[in-house]
Amino acid sequence: MTKYDKLVPRFLDYVKVETRSDENSTTIPSTQSQVEFAKKLTAELTTIGLENVRISDKSGYVFAELKSNLADDTGVKKVGFLAHMDTADFNATDVKPQIVENYDGQSDIKLDPAGNYVLSPAEFPSLKKYQGHTLITTDGSTLLGADDKAGVAEIITVMEYLVAHPEIKHGDIKIGIGPDEEIGTGSRQFDVADFGADIAYTVDGGPLGELEYETFNGAQAKVKFIGKDVHPATAKGIMVNAIQLAMDFHALLPKDEVPEKTEGRQGFFHVLDMQGTVDQASLTYIIRDHDHQKFEQRKQLMKDIAAKLNEKLGQERVVLELKDQYYNMREVIEKDMTVVELAEQAMKNLDITPEIYPVRGGTDGSTISFMGLPTPNIFAGGENMHARYEYVSKQVMEQAADVILEIIKLAATK
Repeated sequence: MTKYDKLVPRFLDYVKVETRSDENSTTIPSTQSQVEFAKKLTAELTTIGLENVRISDKSGYVFAELKSNLADDTGVKKVGFLAHMDTADFNATDVKPQIVENYDGQSDIKLDPAGNYVLSPAEFPSLKKYQGHTLITTDGSTLLGADDKAGVAEIITVMEYLVAHPEIKHGDIKIGIGPDEEIGTGSRQFDVADFGADIAYTVDGGPLGELEYETFNGAQAKVKFIGKDVHPATAKGIMVNAIQLAMDFHALLPKDEVPEKTEGRQGFFHVLDMQGTVDQASLTYIIRDHDHQKFEQRKQLMKDIAAKLNEKLGQERVVLELKDQYYNMREVIEKDMTVVELAEQAMKNLDITPEIYPVRGGTDGSTISFMGLPTPNIFAGGENMHARYEYVSKQVMEQAADVILEIIKLAATK
């Protein structure tokens, strides 16, 4: 029997449920599988003994709370913990997690019997940190779903632990498990007033110690290219090749400002989908930068390139659609660092070194912070997220649960 004996079984149960989001959907949540998973969670949370368990009609979030057991909770902040139920757009059907006990920190881990997919320290040096750990991996055919079902399992396991240990004093605790984080839409309908927390944390980070309150500013660009398809034998002066237009557009972007050539606070343009025929083509990009002014300049550059090509063509054949996704939450949180300092102290109390750095991504906390609820991000344990080489350490998941519990204890003394 361990402190969190249900943590790993709960996580393994969750990852076997397919809950991908769908950016082409117009529903909230974007997929029915998330609706069903939300119902599963509400039943579980009710059984555990949490109160006010419900699914928000507005956002699709599962909300629940554990009431304060303090004799006087005046001035004690109501702390919220958030995670997301959806997984990334990689095969997530029929997930078969594998357990590697007492990993030696140096051997290759064969994911599939044929050895087509191998977790190797030579390719993934992060494995070297996990000597003696129990690792949970995929079988090579799917992602794992530690992003963010590790966070979901950790939050719910801590709530269950607190219900079983009423001697641990705490204020009001709010939890929220949301849909559609991976497509950047889940938190847009989040209801801060309904959630009811004073401060909150997304449990959606990676390795041990991650504590993030600075994210990218993010936008999506969809570019449509309208061609004119005629027989190539008589094409001179008539044909407009949409594929070539797409290539011309991309060539006018800074070639070194891409994810594979940038780090730290360096922003980028990332083309992540391309479709095309001579008649019509499209490119989809994400635009990222920590600096808001540079972020706006990146969007303007795309507008300028589209305008330049259209002027050259004499008509609008390049159609640009820009959509902001989220903003750098540092702008909000740095006004009052209490929420960060609380998590930092919790980690130090547990002999965990806080790793605070600008995350090259975004979380639901980015959007929620701008709604008035400061929401930095703390680690959940996943590595190599979003694909077949994803894995997580059992011990780090337990440490993430410990951090959640320690934050709750510390908040009760403020």
